[in-house]
Amino acid sequence: MSDSMSDTTDSTANAGPRPDPLVIRHLEYLGPMATLDGWRPETTLPEVAFVGRSNVGKSTLLNKLMKRKAFARVSNTPGRTREIHLFNVNHHFVLADLPGYGYARISKARKAEWRPLIEGFLRDSVNMRGVVQLLDIRHDPTDDDFTMLDFLAELGVPTIFAVTKVDKLKRHEVAARVKALSNQLGLDIDQIVPFSGQTGEGRDDLAQALMELLALPDWRTTP
Repeated sequence: MSDSMSDTTDSTANAGPRPDPLVIRHLEYLGPMATLDGWRPETTLPEVAFVGRSNVGKSTLLNKLMKRKAFARVSNTPGRTREIHLFNVNHHFVLADLPGYGYARISKARKAEWRPLIEGFLRDSVNMRGVVQLLDIRHDPTDDDFTMLDFLAELGVPTIFAVTKVDKLKRHEVAARVKALSNQLGLDIDQIVPFSGQTGEGRDDLAQALMELLALPDWRTTP
């Protein structure tokens, strides 16, 4: 899949909406990575991985973030994706869409295959600059979520936390759930980005956080 475009923003005398932090001018599917010792693209671009539990709404979030209707295939069968899918975004960074974890109907054997792939990719990638961890705002973090969070903390990799499906709740319920999740995860509220893949709420906030993450020094070499 290859898609290139140029976006322009009309300027007006009056102050309008804030500029798009992530204007998509080039979007190219590089291919799938199925095993740790298998194919992966030869690139020196920084990488950002998107990870979350199966059925968290990751594909919908990615479609909205990239402003493409079918950028990431939205599957009706959670847990079906078995590979890491890699995309070149604006020749600026590589977006890694990791398999969803924690789906109850997937066999233990399949989970045992995916965990080394996910954790190995995050741990061993020399170009990894950060992770976007997705959580469903309607539910408390699962044991699988906490396992991933502990792993990311152990690595020390910069992490953005995005809570999905905020359109499923009323406005006052969103604020209460974000506060509850921040307490459960031990995070400041401003570390969490509420996001709706349906309405686009939080899209620019997440894009801005992503750009700021990519501007950070390499976490592996920073004292």
